[in-house]
Amino acid sequence: MAHTVFCVRYKKEMEGLDEPPFDSEFGQKIYKNVSKAAWSEWIDRQKMLLNEYRLQPWTPQAQQFLVEQMEEFFFGSGTALPQEYVPPTH
Repeated sequence: MAHTVFCVRYKKEMEGLDEPPFDSEFGQKIYKNVSKAAWSEWIDRQKMLLNEYRLQPWTPQAQQFLVEQMEEFFFGSGTALPQEYVPPTH
């Protein structure tokens, strides 16, 4: 049976992640409160942040920035897009 959560992003019961994304208390919080759909949305946002800010994800500064953005994305008021961001056209 699939793991279900009341998703903090979509405000409804949805399929949850298969496992915590991190081996930490924050990873458990995400596992218990974030749906697969919302996590997928975050992955896209994270890619955009990495590209727009030209972050190097192996650096502690970039990792801390992404964790702060993730916390705000799921459990805060959301995150604003970078001012210079132009969505891709398909």
